[in-house]
Amino acid sequence: MRATKLRRGESMLELDIILRYAPLILSGFLNTLVMTVSGIGLGLALGAALAFAEVLGPKPLQMVVSTVTHIIRGIPLLVLLLLVFYGLPSFGLRLPPLPTAVLAIGIRSAAYQSQIFRSTIEAVGSAQLEAAYASGMDKLTAFRSVVLPQALRLSMPGLVNEFTIVLKDTSMAYVIGVTEMFTQAVHVAQVTLDYLAPFTLAALMYLLTCLTVSTVANRLYRRFSIPGLGTG
Repeated sequence: MRATKLRRGESMLELDIILRYAPLILSGFLNTLVMTVSGIGLGLALGAALAFAEVLGPKPLQMVVSTVTHIIRGIPLLVLLLLVFYGLPSFGLRLPPLPTAVLAIGIRSAAYQSQIFRSTIEAVGSAQLEAAYASGMDKLTAFRSVVLPQALRLSMPGLVNEFTIVLKDTSMAYVIGVTEMFTQAVHVAQVTLDYLAPFTLAALMYLLTCLTVSTVANRLYRRFSIPGLGTG
């Protein structure tokens, strides 16, 4: 049992543990990044399609999409991971833990991104859609050529926030056996019986990644903002 008072030269944060086990902890960062980027990408594609259906689709489809996204947003990610991991084999589809995590994270992210896109599609305004229809475009072409490019720019702050949420939520993938950064930090803590050092390193990596993405996204947002539309 550790003494309550620190000896001279000893600190609460064991830097030698961080230095010794940093490569092992950081080895899980690749899977963390893969889950984050892939989950956001899948959510982006599905979320845009859901937003199109909810805003521009027929009334029955709008009600179905709204109900489904509400249900998905109400399910904790931990539960969704377990549902996908254990539910897919019931339909004859078995996926390794990493693709399963990407699928579950992407589905959940799509439910949130659809609402980000829905609000920005509505912010673009109906006048531009009416002008697109008057020029001979159908709904899908007008959405793809007129609405979506503007909605993507307006959505950037919300998408950055969603990225940071997904990045941190990847730590829950340990429950289905994905070896990511948080899992590696737990393993190191269990071996060394020091929980502060490995979790501090993991926290710093999450923080640095979020700050980097936020900084780059803010610059892109200012560069490609639309004058007179949104906050640009």
